[in-house]
Amino acid sequence: MKILIYGAGALGQALGCMLAADGHRVDLILRERFIESIQQHGLRVTGIFGSRVAPAENIGLFSHASDSTETYDATFITTKSYDTEFAIQELHLLTRRAGDIVSMQNGCGNVEKVEEVFGSGRSLGSRVITGFEIVEPGLINITVSADAIHIGNSSKGEPSPMAVQLAKAIDQAGHPCSAVEDIHQSLFAKLLYNCALNPLGAVLGVHYGALAEDEGTKDIINRIIEETFAVISGLGGTTPWENATEYKVELYGRLLPATFNHRPSMLQDLENGKQTEIDALTGFVSDQGKKMTIPTPTCDMLTSLVRFREQQKLRELQI
Repeated sequence: MKILIYGAGALGQALGCMLAADGHRVDLILRERFIESIQQHGLRVTGIFGSRVAPAENIGLFSHASDSTETYDATFITTKSYDTEFAIQELHLLTRRAGDIVSMQNGCGNVEKVEEVFGSGRSLGSRVITGFEIVEPGLINITVSADAIHIGNSSKGEPSPMAVQLAKAIDQAGHPCSAVEDIHQSLFAKLLYNCALNPLGAVLGVHYGALAEDEGTKDIINRIIEETFAVISGLGGTTPWENATEYKVELYGRLLPATFNHRPSMLQDLENGKQTEIDALTGFVSDQGKKMTIPTPTCDMLTSLVRFREQQKLRELQI
């Protein structure tokens, strides 16, 4: 297959390397500093799924989508959620050459934006619940994984041939992956996980496991889960769990132990003075809750705290 990965940070470089190592042609749209390093040292992956090196002949490196003249089977958007609109604008210029468009991003609302521009026939979503860490430009370490990658069409129903083909390619390349009938259910499931752990861990500056070891923070997690579950239900969405109580059993019994030592990506963003994805996580829950008059006080508070930390760090960097 020919695949374009737009916004290739840790996730994009890791999947790109694995797919290229398995024989696929992969072009990456990424920052200049990454391009220079990969040209010199290659693209490599280490970690829980083994080590791989991407053959130089199987990868292309570009700073803008318009620099490529290739025609692709699919394009993965792996940017932060706040860059979704810009990514869509750039990819729209490629017209049909971009192939099917797959949002592989955190939070909710991204797949809908892709569908508005590219139509339901070309739009897919993906849920990734794996930890990727940039050791150095072009070297990605896969640290933890709570579940397989899910890929599905923007509309509920039997996965399209492209969704099945992409899932098979990623799975054979070394990261467990499957095509699903309802990608929104998978995205809502990840929203629960991310909202419960990411903002709170970022505000407190601790890894996920530490949050469950204290009764006070565990109580906050439980309230986040209950509010997020209420909003998902209000939106008419579903999750693999019947209610918040069932999800808590899953989180504390399986998901959190699998990612116990993981440091929140939002914490890393705050430490590096970068914008966070809070608006697609507890910010999304808060906004949707307001529209439906569903109280979300805990998510409201966490969203405000993270936004404060963002602005605080920005002021520090400007001094």
